[in-house]
Amino acid sequence: MPKSSPTSKTPEKSTLPAVTLSSRGAARLKSGHPWVYRSDISAADGVPPGATVRVLDPRGKFLGTALYSSSSQIAIRMIAREEVTDLPQLISDRIRAALAYRKPLVAHTDACRLVFSEADFLAGLIVDRYNDVLSLQILTQAMDAEPVRGAIIETLIAELHPAGILDRVDPRIRDLEQLPPRDSALLWGNKSSTVITMNTHLESGVRFHYDALEGQKTGAFLDQRENYAAAARYAHGDALDVFCYHGGFALHLAPRCSAVTGVDSSRPALEVADKNTALNQREIEWIEANAFDLLRDYAAAGKKYDTVVLDPPAFAKTRRDLHKALSGYKELNLRALKMLRPGGILITCSCSFHVSAADFLQTVASAALDAHKSLRILESRGAAQDHPILLNVPETSYLKCLMSHVSH
Repeated sequence: MPKSSPTSKTPEKSTLPAVTLSSRGAARLKSGHPWVYRSDISAADGVPPGATVRVLDPRGKFLGTALYSSSSQIAIRMIAREEVTDLPQLISDRIRAALAYRKPLVAHTDACRLVFSEADFLAGLIVDRYNDVLSLQILTQAMDAEPVRGAIIETLIAELHPAGILDRVDPRIRDLEQLPPRDSALLWGNKSSTVITMNTHLESGVRFHYDALEGQKTGAFLDQRENYAAAARYAHGDALDVFCYHGGFALHLAPRCSAVTGVDSSRPALEVADKNTALNQREIEWIEANAFDLLRDYAAAGKKYDTVVLDPPAFAKTRRDLHKALSGYKELNLRALKMLRPGGILITCSCSFHVSAADFLQTVASAALDAHKSLRILESRGAAQDHPILLNVPETSYLKCLMSHVSH
């Protein structure tokens, strides 16, 4: 984690409350991970929810400054090795640093992630840009405090001059953090919807309708943006995009393929996908169906494709779900492989952090054996560069995207 701002230092007499860790909690911080779980807190007497705290090891040695949650199992999220005396100023400085980091990385899009929580040393804050509209998610007690909220909004206005800033609320997270209920709403400006253009370096940049108050996550799957463009390099023939949502892969594949079909179980998502099709003047068939049922029926009926994309939601929300998740991934890939012609392309993804890259690769390999197909890996990819991976925080590396050639 970077040093805090010049105004952050370790004063001789601190006014911040202190939290003492167990030896295991202290060792976790010393290994480079910024989280400490509640079970590794030895003492936090009188510490208010969302406080900025001094973190001490069992001997009372100062380890740094953290954001404290009174309700989350992640009780401590480190933000600096020094003592922070002005949290709103530190937040503003870190937001500016996150914007500067991305400037050379997002030249080919007007939609990207600007702040990625721990990966930008801003634990509990996510900010996405969609053209002239910004969408933010606040995920912790400390980031929800009004002085911090104010610093976030003021900095984004000063640096980016948006037409609108939206608060995208996840009710489940607010409940877990014991924060008062809020609705997703416009925080600043007068605009909550727009049109974005992804991957403008392609022959025809793909445009999408975006409404900040609708859809999943903060509105669109920006982490797949670079994978959409990579998929377009390999796609050909008849293509099937499964779990298509608003048509991210399908719309990028359409210029390269003779026919494209998108499948999703959500009618509202497909309605937006259809609007995106018209916006890009493409012809894509959208099917509302359960992906597992449809793939099973299509495989049994002998349907064949040249390109298949599998981009399901996270199957493993917790480690307990791992075995079931791997079974689900295998079934999907097995059905898809049975439908792919020789020379076909399989693009298969997992956004489940608890499914490791090695587990996912082994699952796809097992499906290929059962389908009697040989795969050659064209690319093994992750999230777009605006979703940085912090080396000592494995949770920031969650997306796997394998692009493979079916040899026979």
